[in-house]
Amino acid sequence: MQSFVTPRSKLPDVGTTIFTVIGQLAAQHDALNLSQGAPNFECDPALVDAAVRAMRAGHNQYAPMTGLATLRQGIANKVKRLTGTSYDADDEVTVVASASQGLYAAISGLVHPGDEVIYFEPAFDSYAPIVRLQGAVPVAIKLSAAAGFRVDWAQVAAAVTPRTRMIIVNTPHNPSATVFAPSDLEQLAALTRETGIVILSDEVYEHVVFDGGVHQSMACSAELAARSVIVSSFGKSYHVTGWRVGYCLGPAPLTEEIRKIHQFMMFAADTPMQYAFVEMLANERTYMGLSDFYQKKRDLFAAALAGSRFELLPSEGSFFMLARFRHFSDEGDSDFVLRLIRDFRVATIPLSAFYSDATDHGLIRLSFAKDDATLIEGARRLCSV
Repeated sequence: MQSFVTPRSKLPDVGTTIFTVIGQLAAQHDALNLSQGAPNFECDPALVDAAVRAMRAGHNQYAPMTGLATLRQGIANKVKRLTGTSYDADDEVTVVASASQGLYAAISGLVHPGDEVIYFEPAFDSYAPIVRLQGAVPVAIKLSAAAGFRVDWAQVAAAVTPRTRMIIVNTPHNPSATVFAPSDLEQLAALTRETGIVILSDEVYEHVVFDGGVHQSMACSAELAARSVIVSSFGKSYHVTGWRVGYCLGPAPLTEEIRKIHQFMMFAADTPMQYAFVEMLANERTYMGLSDFYQKKRDLFAAALAGSRFELLPSEGSFFMLARFRHFSDEGDSDFVLRLIRDFRVATIPLSAFYSDATDHGLIRLSFAKDDATLIEGARRLCSV
C-alpha cells in the first residue's frame, strides 16, 4: 500500500531526541530528575485560589485573542517599571499560550523563505526547527566554552549577510546560565543599526538573575526595543510550567504580524489562568523575589556538590548550571549521562543535545529548580560518581 504520509524531514522524529530518551530511561530506573527545567515543588497557593475563583465566576470561555486587557496592561506596567520602556497594551502586548507558542508565532510571522536567522549554540532546541519550517536557513554561531559562553559580536557581524532577517538571543541563557551585560546590548544595537534585522529575544528567565545582577532586557535599550520581539513566560516565573501562558512584546508593526499567526494557532491563551496572573502581577513581590529564591537553591546545590569530582561552571541566571566531567572520564557526554541514570539513578542532560552537530565539551546540564531534599539527595548520588 502506498504511504499517504510525507515525513517532515526538517524535524526530528517524535521520541528519538535525547530529551525523550532520558525521560524514558529516568522513569525506568526511578532516577532523580535533575534534567528538566520544571519545578517539583508547589506554586503559591494564592495563584491556584485565584484561578479557581475565576473558574467559579464563570470565566471559562475564550478570552480576547490578544489576551485580557487587564493582563496586557499589567504586563506593560511591569515592563515600564523595570526597564523604563512603554509598550501600548492594546497594540504592542500579546498574551500567548506559552513562550514556546510565542517563539513560533514570532518566527513564523516575521521570517520568510530564503531568509537567514542567526542564533547561538548551545541553544534551546526549538529555534532551528521553527526556522526551517518557514523555508528559512538557521545560522548557528557557536559560543566558546573557553570564553565562558559569551557572545563574540565580531563573529556575529561576520555572519550577517543581506539575507539576515533575524537574530535570536536568549538571556539569561539556557543552558549555559550566562546573562547579557549592558555592553552586549550596546554591541547588538550597533550591529543592527540601519538594517532590517529583527531581534527575537527569549527572556523566559527574566526574573532569575543572581549575585545582584540586573536582567538586560531588549526593552532596556530604546534602539533595540524598536526592532525587538520579547518573549517571556508566566510558567517559569510562577512555578507553573503546566499553565501554558506567556507573552510577546514588540512594536505594533511586528506585533500585527505575530498576531496573524497567533489567532490561527491558539486564538487565545487559557482564560482562568489569565485572570489569576492579573492578580499576581498586581503584587511585584510575587516575581521580584525569584532571584533570591533560586540563588539559595543554586548555592545549596553547589555546596552539596563541593565534594564531588565535577567542576561546576558559574551560574549567573536561569534554573541551571553546567558541570564538567571530562577530567575524570573520557566518555561522550550522552553516554556519560545514560550511565548516570543507570548506575547512579540521577538524570541530567548532555550539553551536546543543545547543538545541531552534537558538539561535545564534556559538560552536562543540571537543573536546581527542585525542592531542597531532591537537590541534596541528587548531589549525594553525584558525589558517589
